Amino acid sequence: MSSTAARPTLHFLCGKMAAGKSTLSRKLATEFGAVLICEDLWLSRLYPDEIHTFDDYLKYAARLKETLAPHVVDLLRHGYSVVLDFPGNVPRQRQWFRQLFDAAGADHLLHFVDMPDALCKAQLRQRNEERPPGSKPMSEAEFEYITGFFVAPAGAEGFNIRRYEVPHLE
Repeated sequence: MSSTAARPTLHFLCGKMAAGKSTLSRKLATEFGAVLICEDLWLSRLYPDEIHTFDDYLKYAARLKETLAPHVVDLLRHGYSVVLDFPGNVPRQRQWFRQLFDAAGADHLLHFVDMPDALCKAQLRQRNEERPPGSKPMSEAEFEYITGFFVAPAGAEGFNIRRYEVPHLE
């Protein structure tokens, strides 16, 4: 990386289930020429038969994050921007991203996909029908349960935030 080049950036996302985070992450990777790492895809390939409950997901997602963290930091240190399609839906999850960009001395941008529940549920039904790679069918009851934990990012967390709403995502 030359001294006149922009610092590498860690792009990460926040938004309810089926808000459009994975679609946006692919667009961001193309737009910024960044390496895309998608949690759903890695989990489905590494643990195809182990994830049956939300607790299973939490266990294996933690294992994946622990494994990938040094690699992401190395990519950033070597001048590559990275898009992490991992949820940053509660402050504790967002702190993991902070640890990565701080350790690498990289810039960051939190992309907040702020969609109403009704739109997320409609997109969830569509995703359940289409079954994109790495996705698992999820019910509206599971949406309600998981959304109950969601905490929108706050300015006090100190992140650079770009917010997306319905008209801006399409």
